[in-house]
Amino acid sequence: MKVIAAYLLAVLGGKNTPSAKDLKDILASVGAEADDDRIQLLFSEIEGHGLESLRLEWSESLHPGKTVFLIRVK
Repeated sequence: MKVIAAYLLAVLGGKNTPSAKDLKDILASVGAEADDDRIQLLFSEIEGHGLESLRLEWSESLHPGKTVFLIRVK
């Protein structure tokens, strides 16, 4: 979730295509550890799609009792 939040913050901050370094810098600024695997997974999932074509969904069906955010490409 923090990687997705960092990505969205970067876009809101004016970076149309944030880099892994941008996300790491945002996470580091709040003392959060960056997970390279999760960053690369996010980039692979959204590759070729702009932010406007992405939709965040909440799903409890995959992991009952836990909040899970999925990225769906329209």
